[in-house]
Amino acid sequence: MRRRTRPLRLRIVFAVAVPIAIVAAWQIVATARPSLYWPSPLMIVQSFGRTWLDGMIVQDVLPSLGRFVVGYLIAVVVGVVLGLLIGSFRRLRYAAEPVIDIFRAVPPPVIVPVVMLFVGIGDDMKIIVIAIGSVWPVLLNTVEGVRGIDEVQRSTADSYRVSPWRRYVRIALPAATPQILVGARQSLSIALIMMVISEMFAATNGIGFNIVQFQRLFALPEMWGGIVILGVIGVVANVLFTFAERRVAAWHFGMQESR
Repeated sequence: MRRRTRPLRLRIVFAVAVPIAIVAAWQIVATARPSLYWPSPLMIVQSFGRTWLDGMIVQDVLPSLGRFVVGYLIAVVVGVVLGLLIGSFRRLRYAAEPVIDIFRAVPPPVIVPVVMLFVGIGDDMKIIVIAIGSVWPVLLNTVEGVRGIDEVQRSTADSYRVSPWRRYVRIALPAATPQILVGARQSLSIALIMMVISEMFAATNGIGFNIVQFQRLFALPEMWGGIVILGVIGVVANVLFTFAERRVAAWHFGMQESR
């Protein structure tokens, strides 16, 4: 128990000490060499309250979070379902691989103008952009997870004539869960990036929209405040994902810790 407690304490200490040291160094350098483009953390904090906390949380941050969550969940569901189907049928996989290789090679920001032509510039466009941009890691990792199922399990399921639905629920999905979680974690950061990019292209609210507006107005402390919010959202999303990951795949992490 003590051996496990020490690494945990060290992780907490480093997780707190390193950001504090970076912010302190930033403040020292910004104070010693003031720059319009590189405001100090103190200036960012002073401008934060009168901009982002003064009504913009409801008007801009919450809508961005809503698009981010909905688009990400759509990507995960679509990626898992298609990945289970493609990974389970060899002929379907052979037919789908060239198409997947083409579309996943396209940089996600490129799809924004295309989606705008068909959907417009509303929330639907932003959600679709987030979903399309972040679906590929989930899809590809799910396919690989299903392909990696033990042949003994497949043969046993064939011998007992297990229905396709039970094969997906009882065999394929649990076996592919570790790979799915890897893809879902990768998609989390992509979804956040696509959220910002979609709001920078065409929007009337949102974090990305306001970051661009502050940059154009040379309100750089306020702009940096928006970047800080994105960083906080990324950290919180990663913590929540880790918490959910430990609950969904507790058996997998238990096997790793027992080795």
